[in-house]
Amino acid sequence: MAPWVAGRRRGAKSLEAEFPGAVILDVTSKGPEPWVRFSPFWPHGGVPVPGMPGVFSESVEGVWQGLKVFEGADADPGRFRITSMRGIKRTVRKYGPVLGHRLGDELVPYERARREIYLPTYRWVLEHRLGALVERLRGMGDVVLLDYTVNGDVGELRVPLSHAQLVRSWVSSGVVGR
Repeated sequence: MAPWVAGRRRGAKSLEAEFPGAVILDVTSKGPEPWVRFSPFWPHGGVPVPGMPGVFSESVEGVWQGLKVFEGADADPGRFRITSMRGIKRTVRKYGPVLGHRLGDELVPYERARREIYLPTYRWVLEHRLGALVERLRGMGDVVLLDYTVNGDVGELRVPLSHAQLVRSWVSSGVVGR
């Protein structure tokens, strides 16, 4: 059975009532070992940066934030080197509206960036860094993955994409994103 995904901010009693007997795993950057390793912030190292042959990042989030272009700031490859899981995010409050993401020499819009940068990068980590944990998940029975958002629709741009939904999809079908 595929894992379920639920919001991290829900209470334990609510989760237990909706998913009786299921193992609850927090896969965010606040989660416990080893499940925190599913967080896009986790510094796996050696993560290929799309559009930049021979360039690598410590984390998926480093790629995503490092390639983001704002009205007041271009891409920041320094984000690729962050290993602390802190100070990776870049915000519109500081840099102005997001214009897109760098993919090679091209500036691509948000949905395309999700499909051509985020999804392949997260899939690479699932394949090359998290295989043993994915297999553990597949053998655990009823599991609920906690994340800050539950959006699994890559085309739904008003809500951040849930990496827990990507894990769910990978565990159940070997596909990341739709």
